[in-house]
Amino acid sequence: MPHLLSFVFIALVGLVSMIFEPAFAEGSSDGSGGGEGGSPLYGAAADAVEKQNFAAAIPLLQQVTSAEPQNADAWNLLGYSNRKLGNMAAAAKAYKSALRINPGHLGALEYQGEMFVQLGQIDDAKANLASLKSLCGTCEEMTELQEAIAEAKS
Repeated sequence: MPHLLSFVFIALVGLVSMIFEPAFAEGSSDGSGGGEGGSPLYGAAADAVEKQNFAAAIPLLQQVTSAEPQNADAWNLLGYSNRKLGNMAAAAKAYKSALRINPGHLGALEYQGEMFVQLGQIDDAKANLASLKSLCGTCEEMTELQEAIAEAKS
């Protein structure tokens, strides 16, 4: 029952944030920083992530999150980079920070869900999937998490 209440709360906060905040094209970003016109440090970190140079991205993202603790995008990429390097505890902490800042962050919900799949926590991944379905319908983030869950079951 507590998981259901958490899900309902997250879904409601996400819906409210969607009403009062502009929509963003990329689910890995919620516009909290680093996009066009964002900090050069975030840009360098995002570039390293795109090139799959996660070891280089992590210290940059740590600097960004230290300087901009409300930058959900940076926390999300920090989680993603740590997860890709197998640092699940650090990834979990970063995703939790991103979702504390923005419970409707599509990228963080997807990536945290993928981490749950990797850890065998399928029920938690399904909760993230349900949140994504309520926030964005059949968006890319929802589809990718749904595929990851399906692959884990087979």
